Amino acid sequence: MWQQLYAELRDRDFVVLAVALDEPEAARPWIEQASPEYPCVVDREHRVAELYHMVNVPQAVWIDERGRIVRPAENAGQSDAFRRMNRATGEMTPEQTAERARIKNGYVQAIRDWVLNGASSVHAFDESAARAHLRLPDGDAARAHVHFKLAQHLKLKGREDEARRHYDEANRLHPRSWNIFRQSATKAPSGTASGPDFWARVDALGDEPYHLPIDMRA
Repeated sequence: MWQQLYAELRDRDFVVLAVALDEPEAARPWIEQASPEYPCVVDREHRVAELYHMVNVPQAVWIDERGRIVRPAENAGQSDAFRRMNRATGEMTPEQTAERARIKNGYVQAIRDWVLNGASSVHAFDESAARAHLRLPDGDAARAHVHFKLAQHLKLKGREDEARRHYDEANRLHPRSWNIFRQSATKAPSGTASGPDFWARVDALGDEPYHLPIDMRA
């Protein structure tokens, strides 16, 4: 979806910057398969997640030509329909597939409206509204990022046991961050963190959303 949107709108000075919050060797096959024409970078230290308070993927931040945040980090057009899919086969019902498509299309249309209409777009927040929609981290979340960075450093040095202790502490301090969780979660053959520990964590949410809802006009 991002390549199509970029190809359509790049002549209007629209740029997509994709950031993979992962290890380079894990992110590379996905990037190469997508063959994007826009910039893609890998942030193994999760610096972008820390700066913009991202807790899941895909999340997006809208930034205008002046460098002002128009919409803070938010769910970028994903639904929770996957929670109701057949976990053995990965299949979804037509209704679940339609729900995913509807939400994704709505988000893409909102970006298109913003690029075409700028600050007058109904989806663009002014400075006050953008600030009000920020989800700022507390002290525990800040400490979690410190433990996460230390875990990444120790892992790179081959000190897996020590790294695990810091991953665990980061997860304890910031349980809402799926980005932190994924780095130490069991990986499926596809390379995604979608094993039993992932599903146990998803199920533990109960009625809470996996993808946080956003404030956007239909």
